[in-house]
Amino acid sequence: MRKLIAVFCLGALAVAGCGHRHAGAPEAGFTPVAGVTPRTNVDSARPQVIVTPETDLSGRVMKVNTSGKFVVLNFPVGHLPALEQRLSVYRLGLKVGEVRVTGPQLDDNVVGDVVAGEAAVGDQVREH
Repeated sequence: MRKLIAVFCLGALAVAGCGHRHAGAPEAGFTPVAGVTPRTNVDSARPQVIVTPETDLSGRVMKVNTSGKFVVLNFPVGHLPALEQRLSVYRLGLKVGEVRVTGPQLDDNVVGDVVAGEAAVGDQVREH
């Protein structure tokens, strides 16, 4: 008898839960566009997110030798500049100098000569 009551209670809960409609939840609607077939596997209530990987070469100045006019630059792993490549130095969004990558390279660090302007620790280096 206990099993019968338990099964009856579970059945009543299942029917009540599935049959209940949320009053506050709006229905997802869309306006069909002529000539476009709607995709059924996309939830239209959720905004679509597009992720685009950044491909720009960008790094930071880690060390500066003012008397030798060279800097040590740090880049993300796998995104190192080529030798003899020229990069612009930016501080607070303003271009303050230019660096030519000369090497040597060690892991994600590379050495470059300051060819114009100046560079300070923490400055950003990017392609022109």
